[in-house]
Formats: sequence, C-alpha cells, structure tokens
Amino acid sequence: MEVIGIDLGTTYSAVAALAADGRPELLVNRDGERLTPSVVLFESPTGVLVGTLARRSAASRPGDCVQFVKRRMGEAAAVHVDADGRGYRAEEVSALLLRRLAEDAATALGRPVRDVVITVPAYFDDARRTATRDAGRLAGLTVHRLVNEPTAAAVGYGTHSGQDGVFFVYDLGGGTFDATVLRVVDGDYEVIATDGDRHLGGCDFDNLLIGYLATRIIEQGGPDVTRDPVLSAELRERCETAKIRLSTADTASVRLTVRDRTYSFQVSRSEFEDLSAGLLYRTELLLESVMDEAQLSWRDVDRVLLVGGCTRMPMVRDLISRLTHRVPEPGVHPDEAVALGAAVIAGSLTAPRPTVTVTDVTSQALGTIALDADTGQLTNFVIIPRNSPVPCRYEETFVTVQPRQSRLHASVTEGEDSDPEHVAVLHRSVLALPPGLPDEAPIRVVMSYDVDGVAHVETIDATHDRPLGAVALDRPANLDGDRLAASEAALAHLGVR
Repeated sequence: MEVIGIDLGTTYSAVAALAADGRPELLVNRDGERLTPSVVLFESPTGVLVGTLARRSAASRPGDCVQFVKRRMGEAAAVHVDADGRGYRAEEVSALLLRRLAEDAATALGRPVRDVVITVPAYFDDARRTATRDAGRLAGLTVHRLVNEPTAAAVGYGTHSGQDGVFFVYDLGGGTFDATVLRVVDGDYEVIATDGDRHLGGCDFDNLLIGYLATRIIEQGGPDVTRDPVLSAELRERCETAKIRLSTADTASVRLTVRDRTYSFQVSRSEFEDLSAGLLYRTELLLESVMDEAQLSWRDVDRVLLVGGCTRMPMVRDLISRLTHRVPEPGVHPDEAVALGAAVIAGSLTAPRPTVTVTDVTSQALGTIALDADTGQLTNFVIIPRNSPVPCRYEETFVTVQPRQSRLHASVTEGEDSDPEHVAVLHRSVLALPPGLPDEAPIRVVMSYDVDGVAHVETIDATHDRPLGAVALDRPANLDGDRLAASEAALAHLGVR
C-alpha cells in the first residue's frame, strides 16, 4: 500500500508522492499543471468540470461555478444548487475535487490511488475536520490521516534541508491563516503551539479591492456591479490579477466594461497596502498570540517559513522582517510546501522505519457546561486545553446537584471562554442516571482528541465505575451515516473531468 499526500486548498490544490529515491515530488495533473484550481463547474446534471477550465468559466458562468468551498466546510447549508434543484454541501463539492485529484494522481503514477493523507488548516475545528474526512470517503478514498498544513510545510522543508531547531510557520493561503511554532530534532516534529483564523486569506484581500473599486464605479455614475453576478465575477478575476501583479510591481491596472462604458483604474501597491492594513494586523495579533502560548520570544526562533500564495505580498515579508528580525527561509515554495510535506508524512505511515514523527496539537479547547458551586451559575469548564498534544485524553469529575438525581444534562463545548454563550456547543443530550446514587455523586467526564484532531467523549458513573455511555456527538453541521451513504451513492453517478 502506498499513501499519497493531498493539499486540499481554498484556491489551489496539489498532490504529491514519494519518488523512487524517497524524495517528495508534485504530480502533474491532466492539464500538465502542478497546481489544480479548486473550482468546480456544474456542467450538467450528470457531470462536472474541475480545475483550470472550470476556473476560466467562473466569470461567464458564476451561477454554475463553486469556488472557495473550503471556507464552507463543516456547514450544513448547501453551497450550490444545480439546475434540477439538488443542493450540494461543501464536503460533496470537495469530494468531486478530490476525485479529480486522485484520478490525475493515478494517471501520473500509473496505478490506482485510494490511500491518502489530506491536509487541513491547523485552526479547523471538529466539524470541519469531520467534513474533510467525509469528503475523502465520498471521493472513494481511504483517509489515513489529517495533517495540519503548517506542520506539513515544516516537514517538507525540514526533510529537504536537514535543518533542526525552532521553526515558525506563517501560512497565509487563499482562504485561511495559521501560525504555528514547532521544535524539530532529528526528524521529530513537535508542535508547541498554533493559532489561526479560518476566515482570513487571499480572497479577503481580493474582497477589499473589489469593494473599493465597486465604490469608485458608483462614484463615477455607474451601477453597483456587486449586485450583478457576472460583473461581480469579472471584477473578482481582475482584482485577483491586480493583487498578484502588485507583489512584483508598484502599480496595477484594472479595467471593467459595464453597459458599454469602460472603467479604468490604476491601483498602487501603497494604496492596496493601506486597504489591507487591517487584515495584515489581524495576522500580527495571531503571531503574538501563538508566541505567548509557546512561551517563546522571537530570539528563540531559528527559522521562519512563509507558506501560502499570499506570503508573496511584500507587506507580509515586511511584517515578518519587522517582528522576527530574520530573513524567511529561501527554500520554501509557498504553493507546494504543504503537499510535499504531506507526501513525506504519508510515506512514513507505511515505511518499515518512519523517516519522520509528528506530534501536533489541538487548536480548539474542549469542555462541558456545568453548575459552578462557587457562583451557582452555569459555566463552561475547559477539560482539554487548547494546544494540548494530540492524541490526548483528559478527564474531569463533577457531582450531581440534586438529591436522588435521575438525569444528567450532558454537553460538549468548543472554546475557552467560561461563559457558555461565547463557546460553540457541539452536543447536548440528557443521560439517565442509575437509581440509588448518593447525594453529590461523582460523574466523570472523559474527553479525547484522536490524531486527526477529532473529538470523542464519554461519561462514567464514578460511584460504580460504570459507563453511562459514549456521547455520540451529533455534529448537526455534518452528514450522519444515512445521509453520508445517500450522498456517496448520488455522487457516484456524476462524471468528473
């Protein structure tokens, strides 16, 4: 069995595998490209187009194209409704993309591809990680591991360079941002701390420029182009091109024809940087946060890795230089590092002697809501702190609050705030307690994260040391078993090209 690595990106995806000499290499897709645009075009009720050709149709057929679907992972709502009224969730659209990636990889390798490692943003929570695993199943793949993207990038760089030390990874991709600190020693990659924002990426920088130019069109007597799907898609395409150009040039031009009138703008790099200052500052705050969590100073960092296409923007490199007083490592390809590292990790899963070992951390705290004896208020009690190494298992003991209590209100929360209103509730249920329990009977709550960062919970009657049952996280935003099977059958009839 050979396992390959897949970087399932917001704007571009990539696949990598180990070559005969053990080095990771990106696989070329059917279009002869190393990167596949993460765009799905619903051509007909029986077929979809994925990749470059789909991306070229985004401006002319915006209603049929799905982009940036990664940012919608873990949501229950449909991200696309086809001509027949069939709604597609994010994991279903992602499955179509994964199927295309696997088919192209099979062609490149000359063998079927079924076994994969898929990368995810470090800040993805339980629902989004579960959705990613589901997308792999819907694509007909066996997902052996979910790997955090900054960790994969560090592994890819460390394997290539042979360098050890404390690595800092700044990962600003098309739709998400992660900041991660790792300690690397002789092939052992230990994540110390991670933080991020799953709604901060390149498309947000595009959105600022789109809004700015749309306002200027209105000021010149034109219509609000953001209300027209075709014009809005055209403007997005031009703004993305301008953003890329401004990484190497001082100015970029944007032209858009609306109702037989052409609007032309010159955007300077300084102008774009002023627009984007707030977004960049959000990454700076997260950098400081992760360093505080790691209890390190910038003097302790040996190497800085920039990952994600948006790190090509000069303002990002200026920020890193100002904060760290270091030059980012030159041997890191922003678009390829994650996939290459995923291939190394994938290869280690089946190697007789693994070349690397990875110890990652959870980006989300896990807890439960219970009555605080001191305040008499319902409080969120954190059981697994954020940045705990995974896999991990923690437990906490609570007590019943009423004489002859017969029921227990069980909950599972995600977040660090003590106020239940400020955390995400993953699960609520009522569990039956056995009769005859003493007053203030101890109830043990056991929580764990598996190696993929997916949560598992059980409750135990500590008086008799008997389980009250595993808490089956209902995950309302994810597909349950029946719906997953139905979706699997439905997607099997869709052709992907």
